Amino acid sequence: MALIVSADAQKAGSSIKVEQVTYTDGAVILKGYVAYDTKQKGKRPAIVVVPEWWGCTDYAKSRAVMLAELGYIAIAADMYGDGKIAENPTDAQAYATPFYTNPQLGKSRIEAAVKKISSYPQADAGKMAATGYCFGGSMVLNAAKLGMDFKGVVSFHGGLAGVPATPGTTKANILVCHGAADKFISAEELKNFRDNLDAMKVPYTFKSYEGATHAFSNPAATPTGIKFNMPIAYNEAADKQSWIDMKDFFKTIF
Repeated sequence: MALIVSADAQKAGSSIKVEQVTYTDGAVILKGYVAYDTKQKGKRPAIVVVPEWWGCTDYAKSRAVMLAELGYIAIAADMYGDGKIAENPTDAQAYATPFYTNPQLGKSRIEAAVKKISSYPQADAGKMAATGYCFGGSMVLNAAKLGMDFKGVVSFHGGLAGVPATPGTTKANILVCHGAADKFISAEELKNFRDNLDAMKVPYTFKSYEGATHAFSNPAATPTGIKFNMPIAYNEAADKQSWIDMKDFFKTIF
């Protein structure tokens, strides 16, 4: 899969610092990336970025950099351990399946990332959010519904068939950025997701982008879809609008 790094992260003299970090979840060693602006003073909200099912690629890293450019400190989380990256959908499915079958495993890995980023003096641990892409979107939605203490979570083209919300458990506000042409999300799955949140009176915003497929935010999605015969493609309009929607959402929760 083609990998992307924010151009700004490559500029000489940029005040954005990106560093690989090692942390643990029990006996599992995790390798993620933390990004923040070294010229910015004081504490700032902290964002956990949960990657696509490929693993903690440069795409996830680039999103952490973009969040740092907005004034946050962000960690691109390693969900699989040892920075493992899938080279094809078969491996990605094998890596991701344990997290779908055991939602508490995903919650534990996200909690490990929260603990790591909270150790930074730049992080305001009282203002924490999470974003997730595809697989990562499913994981942050599960984390919210399982009661993690985020101010908010944002799912970009994430699966919606995760654990149901239960009365009084969900603390986070939720923003779902959904591709209207996403063939991985059935109408039934979408309806069940919204019906559950409505019934539990969980605050959420659902944004649907016309013509956008699964993985619409990743410029590498189009060649990846062609290579592996997957119904995914980049959609520039949806990418840009969903980022704006995320920024507006963060302004409301922070």
